[in-house]
Amino acid sequence: MPLHLNTACLKPMQLTDFSYQLPDELIARYPLAQRSASRLLHVSPQGIAHKTVRDLAQLVRPNDLLVFNDTRVLAARLYGQKSSGGKVEVLVERIVDEHTALVHLRASNSPKTGAKLFFAQGTIGALMLERVGDLFKLQFSEPVRGVLAQHGQMPLPPYLGREVENTDSERYQTVYSDPNKQNSVAAPTAGLHFDEDLLANLKAAGANFAYVTLHVGAGTFQPVRTADIRDHQMHSEWLSVPQETVDAISSTKVKGGRVIAVGTTSVRALESAALYNNGQIGAWSGETQIFIYPSYEWKVIDALFTNFHLPESTLLMLVCAFAGQERVMAAYAEAVAQKYRFFSYGDAMFLEH
Repeated sequence: MPLHLNTACLKPMQLTDFSYQLPDELIARYPLAQRSASRLLHVSPQGIAHKTVRDLAQLVRPNDLLVFNDTRVLAARLYGQKSSGGKVEVLVERIVDEHTALVHLRASNSPKTGAKLFFAQGTIGALMLERVGDLFKLQFSEPVRGVLAQHGQMPLPPYLGREVENTDSERYQTVYSDPNKQNSVAAPTAGLHFDEDLLANLKAAGANFAYVTLHVGAGTFQPVRTADIRDHQMHSEWLSVPQETVDAISSTKVKGGRVIAVGTTSVRALESAALYNNGQIGAWSGETQIFIYPSYEWKVIDALFTNFHLPESTLLMLVCAFAGQERVMAAYAEAVAQKYRFFSYGDAMFLEH
């Protein structure tokens, strides 16, 4: 069931409250040459400061815990044809078993149950088994992971407005992603800023690391279409918070350190695990539809490292819930004025209470 957590808030929360104007030229369509060279907007009780991501090592404190999402992105996009010859575009949302996947599908006419699709110049077939909500269940003639590894493309966000290039296969992955956890159709993009040098500097500054897994779905780009955001239906994503991470969080709290979530997916994983454990962080795996927006009562995280998010998106609402809507929207206005780079390949924010 979806976790709508703020029903006690009496004032309607309007979608337009989370809108801002972004010049097209501020959308970062390519990453910088060095991951940690991006700018960092530091938002703290003392105000706003302009730094770089490399400065994060000076902003953490001894015994702070950075929590990373170690999922890895699938080359989830395929192009093919229907048996009628019409073009079809498939985005694998979830691999069900070796030969079966739930997919988003674009075609001039949606294929019906029993229809056949063909990929890789007709050498790979897929049978349309059934509709599952907005998704299509396809059975492939060869193992899905092998098909994607050989013929799939990285699923870059649509707002980049460009074709996939060879460098995206490496730059649209975090350096710490787990090859055994390759199930996301979008990157946990805050983590794209971390390189080996920055990780080493954070360790040297006394910070500790822990990991969660949340397999990011295409629903992360799903727009909110309801005027009152509380009426929005969140998509479902699978997550796992292991006992090792729970123990690290408990130790951090005892030592007076902060739990710093790296990205909104880490936030969703940690806060879901707490909500499913009666408000206390605990090991947990399963599906979440948690929707975090202003008035949410935080259970786990103390600081947030994140990218800049789309206007009127659920991710921007989550950030506003953490740092305050007025403060976040003012920070976004400052970022636009100072020509920060936005979205997946753009700059970052570090938010402290």
